[in-house]
Amino acid sequence: MSHTVTAVAPRTAEAAAQIAAQTKTLADLFPKHQFSLNPVELLTYEIDAGFDRGRPDGVFFPESSHDVSRLMQWANRTHTPLVARGAGTGLSGGAVPEQGGIVLSFARMNNVLELDKRGRSAAVEVGVVNLAFDGLVKQSGLYYPPDPSSGRSSVIGGNLGENAGGPHCFKYGVTTNYITGLEVVLADGRMVRLGGRALDYPEYDLTGLVVGSEGTLAIATRAYVRLIRNPPGVKTMMVAFNSEEEAGKAVSAVIAAGLVPATLEMMDQRIMRIIESYAPVGLPVDAKAALIVEVDGYPESLDTQMEEISDILESNGGFDLRIAQSEAERAQIWYGRKSAAGSLARMAPSFYLVDITVPRSRLADTLTAVNQVCDHYGLTLGHVFHAGDGNLHPCIAFDARNAEEKAKVFEACEAIVAICIERDGSITGEHGVGIEKRAYMPMMYSGAELAAMTEIKSLFDPKTLLNPGKIFPPDLPAPQYESPSLPKDKSIKSATPQEAAAALAGLAQAGKRVRIGSATSGDLRGADLWLSTAGFNGITKFAPEDLYVTAGAGTPLADLQAFLTEKQMQAPLASPWPETTLGGLIATNLNAPQRLRYGGLRDLLMSTTVALADGRVIRAGRPVVKNVAGYDLPKLFIGSHGTLGLLTDVTLKLSPLPRARRTFALPVADLPQGLAWAGATVPTWMVMSSVVLCSGVELPVAGGAPYALLFTLEGLDEDIAAEEMGLRHALAAAGAPPLLVVDELHATHEWAAFLNRDGEQATLVRAGLPPGRVGDYWGQLPSAIQAQAAWCVDVGNHMLYARTAPTELPDAATTASWLSTLRKPALGLGGYAVVMATPHDELDRWGYTPDALDLMRALKDRWDPQGILNPGDFVAG
Repeated sequence: MSHTVTAVAPRTAEAAAQIAAQTKTLADLFPKHQFSLNPVELLTYEIDAGFDRGRPDGVFFPESSHDVSRLMQWANRTHTPLVARGAGTGLSGGAVPEQGGIVLSFARMNNVLELDKRGRSAAVEVGVVNLAFDGLVKQSGLYYPPDPSSGRSSVIGGNLGENAGGPHCFKYGVTTNYITGLEVVLADGRMVRLGGRALDYPEYDLTGLVVGSEGTLAIATRAYVRLIRNPPGVKTMMVAFNSEEEAGKAVSAVIAAGLVPATLEMMDQRIMRIIESYAPVGLPVDAKAALIVEVDGYPESLDTQMEEISDILESNGGFDLRIAQSEAERAQIWYGRKSAAGSLARMAPSFYLVDITVPRSRLADTLTAVNQVCDHYGLTLGHVFHAGDGNLHPCIAFDARNAEEKAKVFEACEAIVAICIERDGSITGEHGVGIEKRAYMPMMYSGAELAAMTEIKSLFDPKTLLNPGKIFPPDLPAPQYESPSLPKDKSIKSATPQEAAAALAGLAQAGKRVRIGSATSGDLRGADLWLSTAGFNGITKFAPEDLYVTAGAGTPLADLQAFLTEKQMQAPLASPWPETTLGGLIATNLNAPQRLRYGGLRDLLMSTTVALADGRVIRAGRPVVKNVAGYDLPKLFIGSHGTLGLLTDVTLKLSPLPRARRTFALPVADLPQGLAWAGATVPTWMVMSSVVLCSGVELPVAGGAPYALLFTLEGLDEDIAAEEMGLRHALAAAGAPPLLVVDELHATHEWAAFLNRDGEQATLVRAGLPPGRVGDYWGQLPSAIQAQAAWCVDVGNHMLYARTAPTELPDAATTASWLSTLRKPALGLGGYAVVMATPHDELDRWGYTPDALDLMRALKDRWDPQGILNPGDFVAG
């Protein structure tokens, strides 16, 4: 099963002549400067930074999305594979043209098309270099956190393909957490937009699916990116340990204490000595291991953060603590860390950089097991890796010209992969599967899970033209199906995912439609019976050292939060409705204003177990921060409204409860004034949890005001105090009155109270807008329409909520007319307006047609061919 390096295969004269005839027709479509068929020039594109090779038939240099579309149409006519390539820095063979075809090099699509400082967003072409983009946005006080080691040369498109991470993803996340939308070319040549500038479009999260898909589903040409504030201060420390195991346990201790450094990187003695001989930077080469710890935030908090972390590290065996006293010294430490790859070339002709991820609490025993494997094979090994997120990178030095030695290396790799799978990890955290690890996919995933992924591939790319042969091995295990079991009752309450899958399979055979929910009675809205999630209730695993919790999908959110609060932890989620379950929250993709600081459901859901309507049970995702093995299936179920499968359990990312919290408020006369004042504060936001402009909030001021502008800050005392000062200065400059301190309020709680104020009789609408466009949208609404509702703005996430009382809109026809007026400007600005709740079932709840609606419907038809799941509940049916 171990990896066999792919070499360039010889071609027959007949095959070569046929390929030459096909590729020459490119000259009829494109000018000569856009493609090359020169065999010498093509040598560059045979290989990436790994060991696999493949001969391209040509290379194409697109200059626009239309170029890619035309090439894709040509590929369909000629049955020619297309392989998208970034900078060629990948390590898994993902951009190697194993089956020939045309390589697309995006070097000429390298423009930053838009940078919106106030909206903290950008639109970029996929050929933009990662480090150059981050440098550009930092000039505006912003930050693009994904920072792979190859960032000096890797491009956004390649980062998208592999869902790249880097040292800072422990605190800030990976590429997918910063991509709100994509423009892609599908396998039939269509140019479509997935997602967009706004958040939470009413569509399956195909953006999340394409990110990390290694160019096998679509060719991305443009990305819509969200940005955050660049932390104004940073402090870096190096600390030595007497063993790798001690260092691994120290990492777990830091995390268990509720601390979130910006980075936690580890190096062992062997790699430090190799680096030091190559680039002397003062690494503690007499120690068995060292950690690089970095904290960021306001300068006022850095000493406090570092002192607390230092105490924990010292109490867990750390010594020789070295805190960088200048930017030059900090840069020197990082130069050493990032010189690992270059330094290894001095001791052997080749090195193999393994990429696996395990839960952080398993670092110490995983390091021991990996060392034992390499000792068994007599291999020279060094460790340098992202300890904060459990992403290990054993570096094996060897001579690739020695076939016997190379075979040992790949046998060892297979054993290392098995070690990570035993610990519920991933076979790849950031390098991707590509060619290198496709043979290991059946070790990690069941036949049902792999079938779900290959079905997606066939829907997106039925002719297998996009990067063929990658990710999946040719021989896959057969999927397992539960035997159909037709329930006799009007409501179903299963106790296991397998029981639920069997019941769904039986209902599908009988053509019986189900309504999924925690209830077992009420309006079935076109379904035949209830499928209750009440049997999937309770917490099954709480892992504070790994910052996750697993619970049944029928668990009420309030129960989970009560449990976590006792443990000084939180799943940073909220709902206006007390009965909300975890599965319901995820299925509806209900995100609260505190998403501004903690991320949304698509950032917090790590894995989920799902019963499909055809009798399969799949486990989508794994409980690790970084997992790029195959397609990101969990994102498909977020916001799917139960139309793709039944969630039975969910694993959520946790964060410590904030050390401090403060809420400030301003009384506001009208919504435009509130938006203007809020907009003036955007550059100050770093520990801002939520910003809400809402009607109906009682503030301690004489006479009251129609609106209240609320700012809730969460974090360290020093950071909150510093941000408060910036907030007050910004508002004073904007002409606002002094801030009120209202610590008894929380902006997110006031949002929740607004949404739930009139109960089931209200019509509740959410308009999602691109960054900075809420004011433009409001200005396009007629004053009569504005007067017919109460309004609340989630300023940080560009959401506007409208709530109407039955007295304002007494019937469906009046409500539909009002709704149509709300939708037109939202759609015109690139957003949407959806109905969250209404007493009028006949209303069109969505009013939005995704570009890829046909793909959504095809996926729905494949996983629920009889259409039994929540009929009519979503745009895909």
